[in-house]
Amino acid sequence: MIYLDSSVALAHLLAETMHAGNHFGSSRRSRAASWNMKCGIECRRGLGRSHGEAVRALTARVALIEMTPPVLARALEPFAVAARTLDALHLASMEFIRSRLQAIALASLDARLLAGARAQGIPIYQI
Repeated sequence: MIYLDSSVALAHLLAETMHAGNHFGSSRRSRAASWNMKCGIECRRGLGRSHGEAVRALTARVALIEMTPPVLARALEPFAVAARTLDALHLASMEFIRSRLQAIALASLDARLLAGARAQGIPIYQI
């Protein structure tokens, strides 16, 4: 599974960079973040409603990881590197997926999240 950070989801919406055959996952929080970013970009770039369908199509392809008590509890624990709140949720979600013996790699444009994933031994998906 390729775990998508909302930065990559947004880049995809604007540049159409994700390959159709890949299996994607992310936290439920990323779905809201992608939608909020899309709306902000529409306002700044005057894109109107042009990306609404693209957001729905992308999020339909992404398996959403629920913020269950174990994921939330892990997000509150220290990580190998200092993690911002949302990064901790992403890292905890990826660890949850990995604990279910599912291979995972992170696709992100966020340097701090990438560093956190590397410190946790999570492979990085080259975009």
